[in-house]
Amino acid sequence: MAKLTRKQKEARAKIEKDRLYSIEEASALIKEITNTKFDASVDLAVRLGVDPRKANQMVRGVVTLPHGTGKDVKVLALVTPDKEEDAKNAGADFVGLDEYLEKIKGGWTDVDVIITMPSVMGKLGPLGRILGPRGLMPNPKTGTVTMDVAKAVSDVKAGKIDFKVDKAGIVHAAIGKASFSVDKLAGNAKELLDTLNKMKPAAAKGVYMRSIYMSSTMSPSVQLDPKAV
Repeated sequence: MAKLTRKQKEARAKIEKDRLYSIEEASALIKEITNTKFDASVDLAVRLGVDPRKANQMVRGVVTLPHGTGKDVKVLALVTPDKEEDAKNAGADFVGLDEYLEKIKGGWTDVDVIITMPSVMGKLGPLGRILGPRGLMPNPKTGTVTMDVAKAVSDVKAGKIDFKVDKAGIVHAAIGKASFSVDKLAGNAKELLDTLNKMKPAAAKGVYMRSIYMSSTMSPSVQLDPKAV
């Protein structure tokens, strides 16, 4: 195992072992122990008491973080010519159709989110092997396949993120940046956790929120108290 640096040791020393922190305490502590030269991303990892292999226990959805993600999200709108102006006005970084489909075929995926219309999905099918592994395939469940392209673009730009439970039953989501105030980080964390709580599958048995950890890029993680959520 790699040796810890002095800063990493100091950061770990500030976290009380076996203590469960409130959302506000964890947000303040993460800000205190993040020592990166760049504005680190702050993430939540929530272990749920679900079996994601069963369709009736799949947890997937979207949430609009009240204080945004702090990230400049690059959006590609794959739309027919009549929707191009709407997508541009809503803030899409790239707008078009066939020329971008060709670029993606050539391996270009320099975007964070792709938004499209139902009539265009047929053309995207063959690109699934490129877009799927990168999490870029548009999906009606996450609002990225829609007739109201302008609203979808502005929602994503304003801090709408999608999340999905992984094979281990964990939801990972970025909830802001280390430069955010404690109130903003805590507000975003609460919004995500409230949304997850409301999505508890009826088929899930036992404790739903098993554990919640907050961390930033390169920082150790801080455990939150699931009961306080």
